[in-house]
Amino acid sequence: MDYSRTIEEMIQDHRDKMIIDIRDEEEFFKGSYPGAVNYPAKEFEVHKAELKKNIPVYLICYSGKLSRDICGDLAPEGYEIYSVSGGIYSYYLYLIKNEYSDPAEQKAKCKSIENSIVKKFKKEIWCRFTKALSTYELIKDGDKIAVCISGGKDSMLMAKLFQELERHGRKNFEAVYVVMNPGYNRINYETIMRNAALMDIPVTVFDSDIFDIVDEAGGSPCYLCARMRRGSLYSKAKELGCNKIALGHHYDDVIETILMGMLYGAQVQTMMPKLHSTNFPGMELIRPLYLIREEDIKRWRDHNGLVFINCACRLTESCASCGGTEKGSKRAEIKALIAELKQKNPFVESNIFRSVENVNLNTVICYKDTDGERHHFLDAYEAGHDTDRGMFFS
Repeated sequence: MDYSRTIEEMIQDHRDKMIIDIRDEEEFFKGSYPGAVNYPAKEFEVHKAELKKNIPVYLICYSGKLSRDICGDLAPEGYEIYSVSGGIYSYYLYLIKNEYSDPAEQKAKCKSIENSIVKKFKKEIWCRFTKALSTYELIKDGDKIAVCISGGKDSMLMAKLFQELERHGRKNFEAVYVVMNPGYNRINYETIMRNAALMDIPVTVFDSDIFDIVDEAGGSPCYLCARMRRGSLYSKAKELGCNKIALGHHYDDVIETILMGMLYGAQVQTMMPKLHSTNFPGMELIRPLYLIREEDIKRWRDHNGLVFINCACRLTESCASCGGTEKGSKRAEIKALIAELKQKNPFVESNIFRSVENVNLNTVICYKDTDGERHHFLDAYEAGHDTDRGMFFS
């Protein structure tokens, strides 16, 4: 039996009703449907006695999957209970559709978003964006850049930064704003399109069947999906005449990658600010948000009252229902570890970032060059090319 109801159907149900947000408390307090109560899914049994069988109950989660499961358990017990299809994002999309139906209001909102980048968040976002472009020489004369938009906060901000750069700064390049649809569900796809329209980002959309292919492959989907998405973006960018693709990885992604490599991969490496493509000659990948902190991106998002998709992956919607795919992942563990270390040492994040800028090859046991050839310290040790210049720490 289908217990799903759209957000519009819930709103149009004018009977006395109970609306329950079953996401975690932290996410609930960030924003929910007005009048909703919070019974987190993991504690739902504790609150079951508070449900009433004489009024309808509507459940809201992230994607609608977890709420449907709970409905399936409770409906046979006599409850009139429904799952809001699309979860909390269906409500956000409803707000976007109805709040800016007037073109003048939408234009004013877009202008306010743009102004916040170069004024209120000038130091934290705009200056760090331009510093990354300069420090790592990310843009050169004549570049045509495919700005890749996934629909999350990072890539949407990146798109606006490129627009502001064209308006107020350099005009020696061309940008196209690319959205790849690997098989988004309706809510996620519509949210991306609505946000693009609201923020006046002229997107070029192309479809792929990556989610279907990865689903059939079985096993852990993330690595294969990431590789296929990257390849599809390169291919589309080349078709559009671009020589670069821009991705929205930020400072926190960089330091988390460094630590993940050490603790889980037994290697010292970083997420580079730019890379030459191996499989697409003449193409480059650039990361213009390289010096921007995630907390500042969140502050910009919340200041402007923007709502972006969290997890777009159709294959992990059960995880998204519980708070997004990052929860329980290795990256989430690293993020929590860094936060814990920061409480003891406020410089720990910058130290991790700078550690890969201060590598002394005379103090490492072994390293690989760009051709993959291994170099061991014993290779030159007997020839006397190494001296005791080390420092001991207790």
